[in-house]
Amino acid sequence: MAANNRRMSGKKGAQVGSGGQRRRGLEGKGPTPPAEMRKGHKKNRVANAKAKQAVRRPVARGRGGKGTSEMVVGRNPVVEALREGVPAVTLYVQQFIDNDERVREALQLVADRGGVHLMEAPRPELDRMTNGLNHQGLVLQVPPYEYAHPEDLAGAAYDEGQDPLIVALDGVTDPRNLGAAVRSVSAFGGHGVLVPERRAAGMTAGAWKSSAGTAARTPVARCTNLTRALEAYKKQGIAVVGLAADGEHEVGELAALGGPVVIVVGSEGKGLSRLVGETCDYRVRIPMPGGAESLNAGVAAGIVLYEAARRRA
Repeated sequence: MAANNRRMSGKKGAQVGSGGQRRRGLEGKGPTPPAEMRKGHKKNRVANAKAKQAVRRPVARGRGGKGTSEMVVGRNPVVEALREGVPAVTLYVQQFIDNDERVREALQLVADRGGVHLMEAPRPELDRMTNGLNHQGLVLQVPPYEYAHPEDLAGAAYDEGQDPLIVALDGVTDPRNLGAAVRSVSAFGGHGVLVPERRAAGMTAGAWKSSAGTAARTPVARCTNLTRALEAYKKQGIAVVGLAADGEHEVGELAALGGPVVIVVGSEGKGLSRLVGETCDYRVRIPMPGGAESLNAGVAAGIVLYEAARRRA
């Protein structure tokens, strides 16, 4: 019997009860990952070093100042940010990640764009970076936004031989409203958006997405004190028009919108703050025959910008 067993074990081909392991071993494992993702490859070591340097690099401050870097966390948010062209420094991918369509698309988008570092990191490191958020193995680092100075917005208009058309946001904390305002300013030929440093939305990944790419060509300026910035505009001969539900003028009746103007939009709930409201040369209202009590900041800015663009045309 022992001799028979030895002869049977020497046979070629799949054995009974193998479970098809040899067949699975012949199946493909998908496309070869880029060199930056292959452990031990020179490009992988270079990408890791650059990514670590980018994370540790201190935030610089220019004339308009910079914000802080931001982490976009999770497979769907990361893919959506890359689709919308949100600026990115590094895509962190968890080691031994369960590969799916979203992971593959994120890697492909980064490869197609170029200039974004790929870094593989163990799960505990990604947990630390994201303060324990459910990152699903993908984390995208967005660089600090380079804000303009308030004077730059009016200066750019004058350099082009145009009257400044600027939107200032007072107490607007939703980044999507900021992105929508940037998009409207771009659509109607405006020269930028002004936001205060405190208690206001900044140019986060959410604002970039809402701007639909227009943030790449429409500057956002930031000021320490909105009231003082508006006073400085007034000294240059720029009218300051505030939106208010109880405004003395209807938006379609205000001739000042045809000249140099800053349109100030408050939050949907609180409207303009007291000091900002007192600084305005005009307070206008948007007629709403449908009975709605208010509009969000992005929509309201778009309506007034349309009227300003119509008068200028």
